[in-house]
Formats: sequence, structure tokens, C-alpha cells
Amino acid sequence: MRQIHGLEKLVEQQPGRLNAQKLAELLLTDLRQCRCSIYGTIGDDDRVLLAELDLLADSLEYEMFDQRIDLIVAGPILRNDCVPLIYRLQGPHFAFSGRCSMIARVCGVDLYLQRSYTGVVGDVARQKFAIPLKPLLQML
Repeated sequence: MRQIHGLEKLVEQQPGRLNAQKLAELLLTDLRQCRCSIYGTIGDDDRVLLAELDLLADSLEYEMFDQRIDLIVAGPILRNDCVPLIYRLQGPHFAFSGRCSMIARVCGVDLYLQRSYTGVVGDVARQKFAIPLKPLLQML
């Protein structure tokens, strides 16, 4: 299940009532410097960084009608000695994390890695994210 981190810190300086448009502006600013890390584990839960994906510059946008933020991250696969299990998309303040898989229909996973995640070291993986704002507003 996707876990949200730093939302309160992101909005603490925002005066007045927070709506979807204001939250979108805060998130767009924060996520301009985001990075997605994909981890596997070896042994007794020792995390292993498998890929580090950076934001593609023109991919960050706010979809006003659906009230969501869309973005794409991409980067090389660094290691392939274990399967991807955990991801974390991190900006300076806001982040979310959860379980991931290369295999579709795995229980307890909230991110299925796209086909560009081949597991081959050096290949460039791309991953799309959509961040709905309504559930975030409800958390505040």
C-alpha cells in the first residue's frame, strides 16, 4: 500500500484554506527535484538500490480536470542481483513509497513497473506516476 511522507511539512507554510489548485502548486514546486529509487533486498532485509530514476523535465504537469499530478521518471538500471520490491519517489519535502513488482497481478503491490524495467544493467527504465490530489486533501 502506498505510504505518503512529508505532506504536513509541505503545506505547513501555506496560509488559508488549502484547495486542489494550491496543493497542486506546492506539489509541482516540490516534485521538480524528485527522484525515484527502486530497491530490492538481499538476506535479512538489507536494501539494495537497483535503479535511480530522475524526473524527465517536461513530464511534470497538473491535470486540472482529474485533479492529479502526472510525471515520468527515467534512469539506468544499476543492479540486477535481486528483484525489485520497494520504491520511493522523493522530493525535498513530499514523498511516497510502497511495494513494487515487475510481475503483474502480484498481491499487495501498488506499483507495477513498466516494460522498460527490463532488469538488465544499463538499460534505461521509465516509470509513469499519477498522484491524485483528492485523497491527499482528505489526509490534511
